[in-house]
Amino acid sequence: MPSTPSDNDSPSAGAPAEVVTLGCRMNLSESEAIRAMLRGAATPTLVVNTCAVTTEAVRQSRKAVRRLRRGNPDARLLVTGCAATIEPEAFAAMAEVDGVVPNADKLLPARWQVSASPMPRVPSERHTRAFVAVQNGCDHACTFCIIPQGRGASRSLPVADVLHIVARHVDLGVAEVVLTGVDLTSWGADLNGAPRLGDLVAAILHAFPALPRLRLSSVDGVEIDPLLLELLCSEVRVMPHVHLSLQSGADMVLKRMKRRHSRAQALALAETLRARRPEIALGADLIAGFPTEDEAMHADNLSIIAAAGIVHGHVFPYSARPGTPAARMPQVALPVIRARAAQLRAAVAAERARWLGTRVGLPAQVLAERDGTGHGPDFAPYRLPPGTAAGALVMMTPTGIEEGMLA
Repeated sequence: MPSTPSDNDSPSAGAPAEVVTLGCRMNLSESEAIRAMLRGAATPTLVVNTCAVTTEAVRQSRKAVRRLRRGNPDARLLVTGCAATIEPEAFAAMAEVDGVVPNADKLLPARWQVSASPMPRVPSERHTRAFVAVQNGCDHACTFCIIPQGRGASRSLPVADVLHIVARHVDLGVAEVVLTGVDLTSWGADLNGAPRLGDLVAAILHAFPALPRLRLSSVDGVEIDPLLLELLCSEVRVMPHVHLSLQSGADMVLKRMKRRHSRAQALALAETLRARRPEIALGADLIAGFPTEDEAMHADNLSIIAAAGIVHGHVFPYSARPGTPAARMPQVALPVIRARAAQLRAAVAAERARWLGTRVGLPAQVLAERDGTGHGPDFAPYRLPPGTAAGALVMMTPTGIEEGMLA
């Protein structure tokens, strides 16, 4: 998911370094590991961890490179991430860039010219949540997506390795762990015995009974296994927040995307989750203006927001990625795409405002971030009282809504 670039680091040891991250939670997790490694760098180092999910994400990645170089003319500047992996020659040709590190090598200390000794994993210096990447790559072939070219085939981190990483975070006092992956719900398919994501979640909960909160990043609804569904619906330490890789609410568009679910299946899952755990909050990725999308298909896309109760929406205007089947399909005019994206965002905003209103007056345990905000179990945003310690879990009973946040 594309995001605004974030400047994240000023290491306490070693040469000055800065890591700018674009895109998904997977990149956020990997940037933390890169940041830790760069504490041992002898040379001032800048890194842009790029995103390629849309043409706009690539443009933003290039913009971040140029901006970072302008402010740091003498530092070493390296690029990594999906955009740099898919288009290495183009990024290497940028005058601002000193080197390209492909995704496959981004967690190898030698590629950053630092010691090969294992670097300790530390809590994020931007977030109080710990992002743990348990899966990488994707074996699917969605017609709009180029990410498999940047990430490769699906690979899963074995349970023992995941527990080792989580243990480090728990020892450091992290209150919430977020499991991330390119196709998170495919975790385990390549491991001996083909365990499912529910097995991993259960193993973490069993191994760390003192861990207060475990959250999942984006999931594919058709890959939710029975144990995972049970834990999402009944385990209090698994956060009541499910973000679906939905992409569209129109069956014909889903078919042309080569998604593996239907509108009816998505709505049935939403109904099941809320029936069994009423406090659960749903999020979704939605693409506006996919090739061949007509007004009726757009209407279906728009209507699924209220029908499913999507309160955490990520809306993306479709942009053609060269090398994908969707780029060869009949395209929707850009002004139409933009208008449809605006309508989708407005619908999500309306659903979110309605939902936030239902949270006023209800006590919730909020995890404090470093900027004076925090998130409830359902990922509702809160504005915290001044002086709230970052990383603390605090009880709040909001009395109103201020600038889209409970307060």
